[in-house]
This record gives sequence, structure tokens and C-alpha cells, in this order.
Amino acid sequence: MGETLKIYVDSQEYEINYGDTLEEIAKEYQRKTGKIVLGARMENTILELFRPITRSGEITFITLDSTDGQRIYQRGLFFILHASVRRLFKNCNLKVLHTIGHGVYCELREQGTDKIIQVSEEDVQNLTREMLRWVEEDIKFRKSELPKSQAIDLFASCGMEDKVKLLRYRKKKTVKIYEADGHFDYFYGYMPPSTGYMKWFKIVKYDNGIVVLLPRVQDGQITVPDFKPLPKLSAIFIEYSRWLEIMEVDNVGDLNEIVARGERAVSDLIILAEALHEKKIAMISEEIKNRKSVRLVLIAGPSSSGKTTFSKRLMVQLKASGLKPVTISLDDYFVDREKTPRDENGNYDFEALEAIDVELFNRNLLDLFEGKEVEIPKFDFVAGKRVKGQRLRIGKDQIIIVEGIHGLNPKLTEMVPEELKFKIYVSALAQLNLDNVNRLHTTDVRLIRRMVRDSKFRGHSALATLRMWPSVRRGEERNIFPYQENADAMFNSALIYELSVLKIFAEPLLTVVPDTEPESTEANRLLKILDYFLPITNIEDIPRTSIIREFIGRSAFRY
Repeated sequence: MGETLKIYVDSQEYEINYGDTLEEIAKEYQRKTGKIVLGARMENTILELFRPITRSGEITFITLDSTDGQRIYQRGLFFILHASVRRLFKNCNLKVLHTIGHGVYCELREQGTDKIIQVSEEDVQNLTREMLRWVEEDIKFRKSELPKSQAIDLFASCGMEDKVKLLRYRKKKTVKIYEADGHFDYFYGYMPPSTGYMKWFKIVKYDNGIVVLLPRVQDGQITVPDFKPLPKLSAIFIEYSRWLEIMEVDNVGDLNEIVARGERAVSDLIILAEALHEKKIAMISEEIKNRKSVRLVLIAGPSSSGKTTFSKRLMVQLKASGLKPVTISLDDYFVDREKTPRDENGNYDFEALEAIDVELFNRNLLDLFEGKEVEIPKFDFVAGKRVKGQRLRIGKDQIIIVEGIHGLNPKLTEMVPEELKFKIYVSALAQLNLDNVNRLHTTDVRLIRRMVRDSKFRGHSALATLRMWPSVRRGEERNIFPYQENADAMFNSALIYELSVLKIFAEPLLTVVPDTEPESTEANRLLKILDYFLPITNIEDIPRTSIIREFIGRSAFRY
């Protein structure tokens, strides 16, 4: 008789045999709680439900209503989608491109030419039926570990050149492969036990491809939200695709090939990427100049989007166009500390719009536009109070630039006529994908940026940044993302080469996050992402005005 292990879930004890999986215990937990269980966590290590268990311990189940659960669900769903595309559309590749609202935009590309295959409504229906067949048959996922050379040969034989390129530069000598019903795939994260878990999705035709709509859990109910087009955001992704074509880089494998060619090739790529950024900023500057009525430029974006550097570079471009912009800090309009609203945990909510004296801000703006001299307040963050500030008067043609998270919220400037405003949304909106199916989330890029900046300039450890990040993300979802389509212009601050640079700063920070901390799971996930990138160690070629300098240092601007 084999060894018996003891597993504890919410203080309840279960006995399983050595080498058994957690799937049966997970199903019982699912029946009791009504939550969809997709994985487990033991001692801050994520375990797939089909992984053999070899030690006793306490288990926390990962459910669909968690961030890790959503990631596991998406991987399983995109496995099914990829397999369905390969079965229904011969000589076609699936390309998973970017998020759009509550979904992910994908295209079908012709093998060899990468030409976009136009998708019809009938194609969408057939694809949906095929994916539902996978769900109904509830096919088990099998995981195997192959020598890297064997995995490369396998994907080359299937026409998956994107995965061949990605794996070629991996340091690890083995590769973990997932298989179900004869379809092989590679994912950098964890998978659900079988295809029957992915019951909730919708596919809609959009633009040249499809949008796969993902489930959301609210108040214990699982729903798939209807698709809401975001035309301005979509235009940015189209623009980024053109940038990738100009730079002749399609995925991380292509980027690694350039890095492997040496400093000259990397320098050329950096110059081109930065030129595209500068050209875009100049175009936005010209648009502002050509709108003769504009007096107020509002710049908003989530944490670590590079909006501060963007605002400074925009000011330079506006000055080069003959304008004389001035800046006002929204932070100086905080209400006194005791008037600051509190969040659900009783803590001060400095990201709430109510933390800003909106009435005074609007009154000052209108007075300035009328040519009056105004005292701009100064906020003393130590005392938590507004104090006497400097007096300001502007010319009749001068533009005021305001940067802040609420810039696109109509309530922030509700007293200012619309024709006087020009609103800009800044974020790392698009990012290079690992391969055709494995996306890199722009949120992860911003998190790595912030981690490096927090360590370099604020004395915060990676652990501290990881701990505060969920709160930051909740604030973004509430105060920033709902208003992004209000923008008159969008700027994608992502740089194609940045993770190869951030890698050399972030890896040492993430490595020392203790395994005993819950955040170690996230630290290890980010380390795995960075492991796919060859490092760019010569950072002298990065211009002093680059967005990335805001995070790694030696910027020409003062912050």
C-alpha cells in the first residue's frame, strides 16, 4: 500500500494517495462553494489540478473570480481556439493580438505569407461550434517535458515558426508541452485539467478578425459581457502593427534575433523605435496647434504609463511649434487630508475624484482663460493641507497642460467648454507578444516599469510594489479605463525593446522576493516572462528623452 498524504482545504482534512491529483477534492469544493476551481496553491506555489501530489500540506484553490484563475482559464480557452482554427482553416495560423474591452482580438493569417484571412459570419459560427465540441467532450490535457531540440522539431513540423523562434533562445534545455486530442501547444503558464472547464465564451466578428469575449464573475454569477467596440483604442493597435512592420519585428523571437546580432543592430532598432515615438508626439502637437480654440491639454493614463515624460516631450514639441505652454499640477488641488474620502477598508482614497477640489480647479482655469491673475495652490503632503502658492497669469493664446489620472473624466473640467479642451490618453497600450498565441499583457509591462522605478527612486522593494499593485489596479479600473475613449488622441508609450532593458534591472529585484511571501507567486511569474528576452546591456544608446528613462534613470527631464 502506498503512502497516504494529508491535504487541508479551509481547515478540512482530506486523505489522498501519494501521486494522486487534487481534481476530485477540487470538484467537491466546487460543489460546496459554487466557484469554478481551475488550479491550486500550496506554499505559494501554483499547482495544476492534474499534477501528481507528492507531499502533504495546506491547499488554497484558485477560482475563476481571481486574477490567476482568469489567466489559467484564458490559456485553456486559447488552446481550444488554436486547435479549432488548425482543424477548420488549413494552412492558417491563429494570431492572438491584444485585449479590447472584455475580449481579445485575434486574426487568422496565411502560413508563409502572414496575409490576413478575412473571416465571415459563417466562419465565426463554425469556429464556435468546434470550440463547443471540445468543451462537451471534456478532453484531458496532458503535459510532457521534451528536450528543447525535440520540441523545436515538433513545432517546426506543424508550421509554428513563431514558437521555433521563441524556444531557440530559451536557456532551459527542456520544454513543457501540452497536448489534447492530438493538438500540441506551448504556454508559459499553467493550464486547467481539461477542455470541459471552458464553457463561457463568445466569438464575434470584428474588423479583419474576431474578438473572443471572456467571462467575468460578479456577485458569484458568471457572465460573458457583450462586445463593445472601442474604435480609438483599436486604431492605436493598428498603428502599432504598422510600427512592427517598419521595424521588421513580429514577436519576441524576432527581437531576440536582433539582440543576438550585436550592438549595432540593437542601436539601429532603438533609434527607429524612438523616432516613431517622437513622430507621434509631434503629430499630436500639430493637431493641438491646428485646433485654434484649444486652451487646455489634459493628459491621463494608468500607473507607469510614461505620461510624465510624454507631457514634457509634448511641451517641447509645442514650444518648437511657437506656442508657450504652462503646466499646472493636479496634485496641488487635493482637498485637506481630513476631507479626503476613504475606501472600503477605511483608508484614505487619494485616487478618488472627490479627493480633488474640482470646483476650485475649474474656477482657476476659467479665470486664467479670461486673463486674470490667479493664485495656484500648493499642497503640503507632509502637513496634508493646501498652502499659499504662486500667482499665475497667462497670455490669451497660451495653453495650460494638466497631467493626472482624472484628466479624461468629464467631471474634472465640467465647467470648461469642450472646445477649449484637448484630451490625451497615454499608456503602454500594445506590446510585443511571445509568439502567435502567448500574449504579453501590457499590465505586466507597467508593473515591471513601476518596480524598477520604485526601487531606483523611491526606495521600495519589489515586494512592496507587488503588495500595492492590486490596489493600484482597482483604482485604474474605477477611475481611468472607463474614460479612455473620451480622448482626442492616444499615445502608445510601449517601446519594442524595453523588456530586454528592464530585464537587467528587474530580475535582481524579483529574485530576492522571499518564497514565504504570497507575492512570490507573482514574482516568479514575472521572472519567467523576462527569461524569454535576451538582455540589452548597453543602455547608453537609449536617448536621454526616452520614455524608458523615466524608469531606469538618467533622463534629461526633471521629475
